[in-house]
Parts: sequence; structure tokens; C-alpha cells
Amino acid sequence: MKVSIGTKVKEGPWGGGNLFAKNLQSYLQKNGHEVVNDLSDEDIDIILITEPRKTSESSAYTHWDVQKYLSYVNKNTIVVHRLNECDERKGTNYVNNYMMSVNKIADYTIYVSSWLRSLYEKQGLVNKDSSVILAGADKKIFNNIGFIPWNKNEKLKIVTHHWGASWKKGFDIYKELDELIANSRWSNKIEFSYIGNLPKNFKFKNSKSIPPLSGLELASKIKENHLYLTASINEPSGNHHIEAAQCGLPLLFINSGGIPEYCSKYGLEFNKYNFEEKLNEIYYDYSKYQKKVEKYPNESEKMGEEYLKIFYELLDNKDKIIKTKKLNNNLFEKYLYLSIRKISL
Repeated sequence: MKVSIGTKVKEGPWGGGNLFAKNLQSYLQKNGHEVVNDLSDEDIDIILITEPRKTSESSAYTHWDVQKYLSYVNKNTIVVHRLNECDERKGTNYVNNYMMSVNKIADYTIYVSSWLRSLYEKQGLVNKDSSVILAGADKKIFNNIGFIPWNKNEKLKIVTHHWGASWKKGFDIYKELDELIANSRWSNKIEFSYIGNLPKNFKFKNSKSIPPLSGLELASKIKENHLYLTASINEPSGNHHIEAAQCGLPLLFINSGGIPEYCSKYGLEFNKYNFEEKLNEIYYDYSKYQKKVEKYPNESEKMGEEYLKIFYELLDNKDKIIKTKKLNNNLFEKYLYLSIRKISL
């Protein structure tokens, strides 16, 4: 099987979409499948659209590129759309409509959370050929080897990390925690470290700020702490809390977006009104939540297995799927596209 993943994979700290592509590519290759990140080959079996926005640095191709490939190169290729983005996450007003437009050329849709699928369905995207596959992190990197749970004889070390610097990543709560540390009630009980990019003109007063990290360096830094906090608003999935849970840290997580689907059995939920109350609760009941997270299941091997299963099922039903495709038969456009394609190759 040859799979094209529509992501320009970056090395070093980048973001959840980049990590997804790296992890899935690794899993597919390990299981004997060929993976490319463009549309140059004429024998692609599966195209996985991951980032169709041309303005994104991680975009390898758009849905228009895919449409032309189907029309003029290989009409027998199956198209899967991985949907992991929405307006609600960043406060924009154009992403959802764009993604629904992209989705029209997909034969199958994979959502990163039930919350995201429900959000799109309410806005008019009803696709019976879809499923939810939760994201996972690389267990070879993010694992609990070397993690030492809190012994209650020192300060409880709290950590979070984000590549994106949007305020909606949870900075209202991170700011509140930073201020709590200056309070006499908490000053001798907790400390907080933030790993990643910060919003413009924002600085912590009582917490540690660490530049973005990735891979083993990030995992090691996470494991220097005891408790993981995520307050990201309307996050469809997020990789940050997955990585922390696999490292052994119990989760203090906000009830927003798809995050509860990943965290609900492995930590304590809070909302914007009861953060300090829930912080206090997990502080005094830490051991109970730490034991739960030892059974955290969402890792990249499981995710890869689920994707591969769907790919096989789609290829088994390829003849039926191909009959439903609506392709462009404009001969002039075909000639122009193939001419440009030949030059670019």
C-alpha cells in the first residue's frame, strides 16, 4: 500500500499535526507500507488530507491539488480527510466552512474527537462514512521510565506545554495559577513550569518559562514534574496532555472541546469557575489520580493500527467507492495540469 500524508514534516518542536504525521508515517513504514508526502507518484492508494490550507507551512498540498490528481492522474485513489481543526479553537470565522468545502472530495472522514464530529454535524457536515480515532504519542519517547511521583515532602511541581501561543491555549488559567503561587496559601505548596511559546507581551511573574522542546528532551523535562495541567479552550484533541499522561503525570484538565475524551479517566476535571477548588482536591488526593494514569491507553501504535484498519477496509471496497466519485473531465485543464506536472517533476 502506498499512502500520501499531506503534511510537510518538520524536525524539532512544531505542533500536534506534525507529530501525528511523523507517528503515523513511522507506523505504516514499520508495517511494510510506503509513505510519501506529495502527489508526485501515479500509484498512490490512499491520500490522507491533513492540512489543506495553502497558507500553512505544514501543508503539502490542498484539496484542489487532490481533485486534479484524481481527475487527471489516478481516479482509483481513495481520499481520507483527517479533521482536527475548527474556528472555535482560535476564535476565527472561516475555518469550519473551508474544512466542509474540503470534505466534499473525501471518501471517508476521520475526526480526532467525538466533540469535533458533533460540532461539524451541527453545522451541516453529516458524513455517514466517518469515525473517531483518538490521537496518540510515541511510547518510545513519552513513557513513565524515570518518572518519580510526588512524595508530598516537596512542592507539587505542575507543568504544561504548548507550541501555539494563542491566549485560548489556556493562559487565563495559567495566569491565575501564576498568581496563586504568590498567595501565602499556595506559595510553599506548588510551583509551575510552562514549556513553549508565550503570547505576545505576556510574562509569568512567579513561574518558570522554558523555550519549546521536542522529543526526548521534552519528555525528560515533563518527567521532572508531578502533575500536568491543560486549560486549552475548544481543543479538538491536543497532543500535549497525551504526552504527559504517557510520561506518568496525572492530569488536571479543563472541561472544554475534545480534551475530556482523552483525560476523563486519568485525572481531575475543572472549569473556569472552580480551578482553585479542583487544584486543592488533586493536591490532597494526588496518589489516587497518579495510579489511574498508569493505565493510559492512547499511544501512537494504537492510533496507527486503527488508521491502517480503515485503510484496508476502504481498499477492500474501492470499486464501490470509485463509482460514486465526480471527476473533472475538462480536456484543456487536463492538458495544462499534466504539462505543469511534468515540468515540476
